[in-house]
Amino acid sequence: MKILAAMSGGVDSSVATALLAREGHEVVGAYMKNWINEENIIGHCPWEEDIVDARAVADQLGIEFHVVNLMKEYRERVVKYLLEGYQEGITPNPDVMCNREMKFGVLWDWAKERGFDAIATGHYARKGSDPQVILRGADPNKDQTYFLAMMQPEQVSIARFPIGHLLKPELREEARRLGLKTAEKKDSQGICFIGEVKMEDFLRTFVEDRPGPIVNLEGKVLGEHRGLHLYTLGQRKGIGVASNLYKQAYVVVAKRHESNELVIAIERPDTPLLWARRCTLSAISTTGLPLDEARTLQAQPRYRCPAGVAEFRPLGGGRAELIYTEPQRALTPGQICALYDQDRLLGGAVFESIQHEE
Repeated sequence: MKILAAMSGGVDSSVATALLAREGHEVVGAYMKNWINEENIIGHCPWEEDIVDARAVADQLGIEFHVVNLMKEYRERVVKYLLEGYQEGITPNPDVMCNREMKFGVLWDWAKERGFDAIATGHYARKGSDPQVILRGADPNKDQTYFLAMMQPEQVSIARFPIGHLLKPELREEARRLGLKTAEKKDSQGICFIGEVKMEDFLRTFVEDRPGPIVNLEGKVLGEHRGLHLYTLGQRKGIGVASNLYKQAYVVVAKRHESNELVIAIERPDTPLLWARRCTLSAISTTGLPLDEARTLQAQPRYRCPAGVAEFRPLGGGRAELIYTEPQRALTPGQICALYDQDRLLGGAVFESIQHEE
């Protein structure tokens, strides 16, 4: 097959590309140039060194390499979605949208025009014997299928995940065995293809601070926040209010946009507004067959959070009611909910509204 390998300059995509080349495919590497932070005003943006590393690996493998400029599309499809979401008071997920709109969207369009059969990434995910099936990665600590939850069926069919069968230590060892330049390179923790940038720094660069009161559940003012968009439901650190007299820490339980109040409470197993079993999903997307009948499945409310057993009840119009068996902590409007049947990724949706425990 003629496969375009999306190379980020990291070790995962480097090994993914190497494995495809070893299998005998016609492989071409491509770096998605999505963002340039020339003024370095929002943290370290290592796009230049990432390109150098990706190109070095391509040279080592003896394959063609391209830098594909998608900066305009990235601003329109990912950055705009990110900023508008926070301004509207919800919590978007740029990494999920980057996969659907950029890697398997715009980049695939670029590849398809040039005669490629598939596009490969360094995600820790696996493909089933059915090309429409995405399975969790073999490494439970690195599984990244959550970030693929909003992919469309046609995108799933052309996606390849060459490293999904490996554990991270095994991948590092393979990179060393192959002598890849990126073998010891640290994993990126930044926003998708932007770099080592903290979300708070990114938001404060583009969204004006709007300070307001921090209040407890009874309405007592405990401090002042810098802007509701800088806080996340369930957040414990960085709130700016010290623990109470009993050394119990506060947690964010609500953001009241009408009054510009950040609501915090002492975290307990029964903290009001923090726990929920029922919610409404919207913008349902499936990786294969439609989710048009009631069923039991597993729903993962955010990355690095266990998927909980839940009853899925379609409402029509791309919406559904989701009822978890056990209460879930800090379900958040705007966030992505990944839906599974055991290890199989069924699709995803957006949390629309939450019904909290009494």
